[in-house]
Amino acid sequence: MSTIQFHKYQGTGNDFVMIDNREQVFDRNNLKAVTRLCDRRFGIGADGVILYEHDHVVDFEMVYFNPDGSQSLCGNGSRCAVMFAQYLGIINTKTTFRAIDGIHTAQIKGDRVHLLMHDVQEYQQVGADHVFDTGSPHYIRYVSEVEGLDVVEAGRAIRYSDTYKSEGINVNFIDRMDDNSAKIRTYERGVENETFSCGTGCTAAALSLALNGAESPVSLKAVGGDLQVAFQKNEETFSNVYLIGPAQKVFEGTFEL
Repeated sequence: MSTIQFHKYQGTGNDFVMIDNREQVFDRNNLKAVTRLCDRRFGIGADGVILYEHDHVVDFEMVYFNPDGSQSLCGNGSRCAVMFAQYLGIINTKTTFRAIDGIHTAQIKGDRVHLLMHDVQEYQQVGADHVFDTGSPHYIRYVSEVEGLDVVEAGRAIRYSDTYKSEGINVNFIDRMDDNSAKIRTYERGVENETFSCGTGCTAAALSLALNGAESPVSLKAVGGDLQVAFQKNEETFSNVYLIGPAQKVFEGTFEL
């Protein structure tokens, strides 16, 4: 057995096991260990594992794993990684880092991280629904009374439909509150359950709302807290897309693998 040091962070209830892996203390190919760390009964418990690693070009590389070992961009995880980098003394308030979808920049302002997402050049219209790729693929469906919705059942019906079952898709249900704000609940692939918040999902939801008349910034009320998405809309494409919200350390400890 080996003992690893870990840190637990959360961003609007989306929680992550963070490991400083600059000395390669954790084997990134050990996907069984990823699943075990995320297990809420037999592990630490998290929506994902984030490895903080060296990069020769930018400040650091963020390596993100879903509980099933799959990889994608994680918006809330990225914001937590930025706060973790500050905690480690690697950055002050501004950073440039690498994620699975390429280079991102971010800035810490108080307890909030402003994360620059990639430009979004296209989307799909599926009836009244939208599909965006904001680093991870997201299906957006408008509903009323989102609080009473069975998100797991409704989300799985779309995620495991013939169209999406092979690659998987995250499913977001949004209930518009006013022109520029909405409640949101998300079923995440890889977790295969509802999470308290999803950063890339909130980003996709905000852009969907913009197609339906919302203006920047858009406020999203997730189960775990509130996020904002600012953007520049250029006809039907989007640039200068920022995911804005809090990220904080919860605790740290050691774990035997």
